[in-house]
Amino acid sequence: MQDVTDLPFWRLMTRYGGADLYYTEYFRVTPSSGLDKPILASITQNPTDRPVIAQMIGNDIVALVRTAKELGYHPIAAIDLNLGCPAPVVYRKCAGGGLLRDLPRIDKILGALRDAIPGKFTVKTRLGFDTEKTLEALLPLFAKHSIDLVTVHGRTVLQMYTGGIRYDLIQMASKSLSCPVLGNGNVSTPADAETLLRETGARGLMIGRGAVRNPWLFSQIREHLAGNAITYPTGREVLAYIHELYETVCDPSIPDPKGVQKIKKYANFIGEGISPEFLHAVRRVGSKEAFFALCKEHLDHGNAMLLEPELI
Repeated sequence: MQDVTDLPFWRLMTRYGGADLYYTEYFRVTPSSGLDKPILASITQNPTDRPVIAQMIGNDIVALVRTAKELGYHPIAAIDLNLGCPAPVVYRKCAGGGLLRDLPRIDKILGALRDAIPGKFTVKTRLGFDTEKTLEALLPLFAKHSIDLVTVHGRTVLQMYTGGIRYDLIQMASKSLSCPVLGNGNVSTPADAETLLRETGARGLMIGRGAVRNPWLFSQIREHLAGNAITYPTGREVLAYIHELYETVCDPSIPDPKGVQKIKKYANFIGEGISPEFLHAVRRVGSKEAFFALCKEHLDHGNAMLLEPELI
């Protein structure tokens, strides 16, 4: 997740159990681009003790090939091409999810990158730009170019983050491709994880927003799938997480209002698992003092919290 799941956030996640595999924020690739230093640091200073996949986004074949070769000099498990970003500022430039409107160009990009990448080459995609039928045409391209792993977000680009996840189409990808498929979209609870894996045949899960909301989620999923009782945090433990999050991602040299704006990127996800009142209020606070007073008001208790967005 761009500007959210960065190196400092990774470092924090390791304290809560962490994921088995990490994807960098995407390197923006253009004819004049270089490797973004803060994103590259998440590879060269990887604090997770887990494999890292370097993610690229762009549409210029020469630049993508050049960037892939540059990334190959660093300790990465694979290079990933983003075909799923639904941000209008991205897709309007025919990058990310915008490429799903141009399958011939995707074919050429995949071929060039497959030739340029001696190691693992992965792709993250959505079902299509404005229709899920695109996925059926995409899968033969992934097979043709021997993609090593494919992540499928079960929505179209125009759906953004609304609407249900098409488990049946993630299952179609799992059955059609010889490489592993990861399922992505709306995994917010251990039960969600179990359902997606069972109904799609996916080999694993990609989790973004759910992990920001609930950093215990990876450990909870492991507990649930192993048949063990799930450990839920108390309100005070969630409050402590938010304090840690602020200290981790907000540079102390940044003036108070800017720090609050930064933490709101995370609080928007966390708030969905607390209450509608908290989510409404946190979007309007303007100072660090007011932010933490609000958090204390809602979280200074010893009750277990599920941190499920369905509470909203």
